[in-house]
Amino acid sequence: MRLLFRAVSMAMLLTISLMTVGSGQAFAAEKKTYKLGYVVYVGFMPYAWMNSAGLLKKWGDKYGINIEVIQTNDYVGGINQFIAGDLDAVGVAGMDALTMPAAGGVDSSIVLLNDYSNGNDVILSKKAKSIAELKGDTVYLVEYTVSHYMLQRALTMAGMPGLASVKTVNVSDADIASAYLTTDTIQNVASWKPMTDDMIKGVPGTQVLFDSSKIPGEIMDALIMKTDAIKKDPAFAKALIGAYYEAQAQWMKGDETSKKMVDVMAKAMGGDVPAFESQVKTTHFFHTPQAAYDFMTTPKTRSNWDLIRTFSFQQGLFGQGATSVDAIGIQMPDGSVLGDKGNIKLRLDASFTKMAADGKL
Repeated sequence: MRLLFRAVSMAMLLTISLMTVGSGQAFAAEKKTYKLGYVVYVGFMPYAWMNSAGLLKKWGDKYGINIEVIQTNDYVGGINQFIAGDLDAVGVAGMDALTMPAAGGVDSSIVLLNDYSNGNDVILSKKAKSIAELKGDTVYLVEYTVSHYMLQRALTMAGMPGLASVKTVNVSDADIASAYLTTDTIQNVASWKPMTDDMIKGVPGTQVLFDSSKIPGEIMDALIMKTDAIKKDPAFAKALIGAYYEAQAQWMKGDETSKKMVDVMAKAMGGDVPAFESQVKTTHFFHTPQAAYDFMTTPKTRSNWDLIRTFSFQQGLFGQGATSVDAIGIQMPDGSVLGDKGNIKLRLDASFTKMAADGKL
C-alpha cells in the first residue's frame, strides 16, 4: 500500500513539475518585445552603447520584456514608424514631438529628456558680422526644423521682427554643407554640427553669428512613447530609463568602461573619438536623473514650451484645422496645461525620471 501511495505521489509530482515547466515555457514565449528607434545623432548615441553593452537586456530581463533597438536611416521616417505603431519609442527633437505625433492626433509622452543643444546648432555667414546684418538677406536652412526655430529666436533676440526680417530658402540637410562650400551666392546658413564644422573649416572667414548656447534648453532631444501604451504597461519605460541612467553613470566614471563607451558611440556615429567629443562639448547631457528631473520641473521648461508652440503654430505646423496656438494641449510634469485641456496630445512625464532619481526602478 505504501509502495502504491509512493508511486501515485511520484506520478502526481512529475505531472505538476511538467505543468510548471510547460507554463514557464509558455510564459517565456509570451515575453513581449518593445522596439526603440533612433537616428544617428550625438544625443542618441548612448542607446548604441546600452545595446552593445547588454544594459537593455539586463533591464529588460528585470521587467520581463525584450527590447529591440532599431537605428533608423531616416529621421522623419522613424517618427512616422512611431506614429504607425511600428516603433514603441523613438528619439526626437522636442519640437518635433509636438509638430508631428501630437499635431497628428497621437497622444504622446516625453518620458526621458536626453539633452539640449548647447552650441550644436549654429547660424553662419560669409559676410555678415552680426544677426542684425542679416536684415533683408537670404538664409538657407532646413525649413520647419530646429534650425528654423533658432533663426526666429536669434532675430527676435536681436530686436528684429522675427522671420519677416529675412528671406528663407529650404535646402535638405544632405545638401546644405556642400551648397555653402561650393556656391558663392549662398552666404548665410542655419544648420548643425558636424556639418557646420565642415563649413567653418572649408570657407575661411566664416562668422558664427549665433548658436544654441544662447537659448539653453529650448532645442532638446527626448524619447517619446504613446501615452496609452505607458498606462497599459509601464515596464518598457522603466527598463529603458533604468538602462539609460546606468549607462550615464558608466560614462561619467572616466574609467576603462567609460573609454570603451565613448569609442562605441563614436563608431556608431560613423566617426572618430575627437569628432564625437567635439559634439559632446556643445551638448548639455543630463547625466543624472536628478538633473533631468530638476530641469523638467523648472518654470523655465514651461516658458520654453510656450516659445516652441508659438513658433510651431505660426509656421502652420499644427495643421490646417488649428485656429489658435492653444489648439493642442501640452501637459507639464505638475499637471498644468499649455493650451486646450480637452485636447492634450503631448505630455512631459517626469515620473519615471523621478523614480530613477529616488532609486526606485
